[in-house]
Amino acid sequence: MSRPPDMAAPEPGPGNQPCPSPFPMPAPGSVGPPPEYAVLRRSCPLARVATPFGAPAWCVTRYDDVRKLLADDRFVRPTIDDWPLDADVTARGPGLVTMMELDGPRHAALRQALAEPFSVRATRQRRPSLRATADRLLGPITADGPPGDLVSGFCEPFPLLVVCELVGIPYAERATFLAAADAALGALVTLEEGREATHQLRSYMSSLLERHRRAPGGDILSSLVEAGERGAVDEESVLSFGLSMLVAGYRTTTMFLANAVLALLTEPDQYERLLDDRALLPTAVDELLRFLPVQNGVIVLQAREDVAVHGHTIRAGEAVLPVLAAANRDEGTFPEADRLVLDRQANPHLAFGRGPHNCIGAHLARAQLSVGLEALLDHFPRLRLTGQPPTWEDHSPVRSPLTLPVTW
Repeated sequence: MSRPPDMAAPEPGPGNQPCPSPFPMPAPGSVGPPPEYAVLRRSCPLARVATPFGAPAWCVTRYDDVRKLLADDRFVRPTIDDWPLDADVTARGPGLVTMMELDGPRHAALRQALAEPFSVRATRQRRPSLRATADRLLGPITADGPPGDLVSGFCEPFPLLVVCELVGIPYAERATFLAAADAALGALVTLEEGREATHQLRSYMSSLLERHRRAPGGDILSSLVEAGERGAVDEESVLSFGLSMLVAGYRTTTMFLANAVLALLTEPDQYERLLDDRALLPTAVDELLRFLPVQNGVIVLQAREDVAVHGHTIRAGEAVLPVLAAANRDEGTFPEADRLVLDRQANPHLAFGRGPHNCIGAHLARAQLSVGLEALLDHFPRLRLTGQPPTWEDHSPVRSPLTLPVTW
C-alpha cells in the first residue's frame, strides 16, 4: 500500500494544550453529533483528548484527514486487550480480534472467502427474504394497533434475525451473546467490561463453530469451517469473522435503522417525501448513513512508527481516533452538511470506512436499511411520533434510542 503524504501544516488550537480535553460526547437524549466536532474541525483538527476511561488519544475530525488515516498502513487497529497499554498485562486474554483488527495475508484470505456471500449479486438475491422478515415482524405491530415501540418490535430484531440466519448464529440463543456483544462494542467507555466480554464471546463462538463442524448447514459459518478444513483460511480467522458478526454485524444496523426512523419522523416532510417517491430510497439511505452520527469515535488506530500530522508528531504506540461522524459532517466535502438532504448526489461518506478494512457487509447493511424503511412506509403510511420522548442510554458514544414510541 502506498504511503499517503503527511497531513496539513500546524494550526493553533486546543490540541496544543499539555492536558488532554475530554473526548466529545453527544448531548443527553441525543445521537449527536457533539457540537465540539465543528469547533475541532475549524480550529484544532488534531486534538489531544482523554477517552472516557482516561487513556489519552489523538482525535481527528476533518474529512480529508480521516479518509487518509483509514488507509494509512503506518497505523494498525489494536484489539481491546492491546490498547491502552497498561501494567496489568496478566488481565489480558487472547483478545477480541475481529475482522477489523485482523491484518495481512490472513485478512486477505478471509475477505476472499467472504466475497461471494457479501457481494452485490448475493445481496440482491436476498432482498425478497429480507422483506419477508420485515413483514413478519411488522404484521403483529399492525394487528396490535397504535401506539407501539418500533425499537423492540422492529428496529432491534430485524437486523439480528437477518444476520443470524445468514451467518448461522442461532437467534434463539441471543440472550447468551447480546449483553457481552454490547459490552465489547462499548469498550471505549467500559474497558474492563469490554475485556471480560471478550472471554465470553470467544467461548461462545468457539462452541458454535464446533457445532457447525459436526452438523454443517447452508450458512456462512459452515462454509468457513469447511474452508478452514481445506486450508483456505485458518481457524483463528474464522473465529474473528464470527466475533465480528456478534459485535458489529447487526448492532450498527440496528442503531442506524432506529436513528433513521427517528430522523425522518422528526422532520415529517422527509418521511412524506419517501412515501411519495420510493425511487429516492437508495440515495436517501446513503444520506442517512452520512448524516446519522452513530459511529462517534469508536475506531481506534495505533501508530506503528512516528507520524507527522498537522505539525504534531504522533509517536509510535500512541492511539488516534479518526471520527467518522465528524468527517461526514465536514462542510468542505458536504455542502449543507448539517442538513438531511435525501437526494444528495455526491456523497462520498465514510460510514463503512475505507481501505483494506472497509466494511465487508456494506451491501447487506444498505439493503437492510432500504428494505426496512420501505416496509415501514408500506405498513405505516401515517407513521408519526407520539410526543412521548424516546429513551436513551447516555453513557456510550455509540448511540441510538432504546425506545421509539410511534403511532399511525
